[in-house]
Amino acid sequence: MNFISVRPYLPSDADATADIFFRAIREVAARDYSPTQINAWARIDDRAQWAIRRSSRPGWIAELACKPVGFTDLVPNGYLDLMFVHPEYQGLGVASILLARVEQEARELRLDRIHTEASITARPFFERRGFRVLKSQQVEKRGEILSNFLMDKTLVA
Repeated sequence: MNFISVRPYLPSDADATADIFFRAIREVAARDYSPTQINAWARIDDRAQWAIRRSSRPGWIAELACKPVGFTDLVPNGYLDLMFVHPEYQGLGVASILLARVEQEARELRLDRIHTEASITARPFFERRGFRVLKSQQVEKRGEILSNFLMDKTLVA
């Protein structure tokens, strides 16, 4: 059995996170969104800006056999901006391990809650881990309207 480890994001991880982002949306979220929505969402217009944004906040990489298989981050105000798992490694607990790391960081920052905007695809995962839907919303990505859910979780000490 292989062990999933989590380590801090490094600037050299930018390409790996972009690949995971693209594949997770195109291969997993595609069951919940139309092809035009997927094409609008699964794009990075500026790779340098992507790398800067990933490095601008605490972030983590999940690895299996030294290969990046998922990533997440946390804005200091408690916003979990991105969490994606490579399609070939879905169902192995990668997202759960990443979320546990996010929650640990949030507690270290003395936050009492974390919040996210979960896709239709991700909503059940977050609900199973104690998040509640605050509202459903429509967001615009490159001219396409996508449904997602503003969700939060209260952290207990």
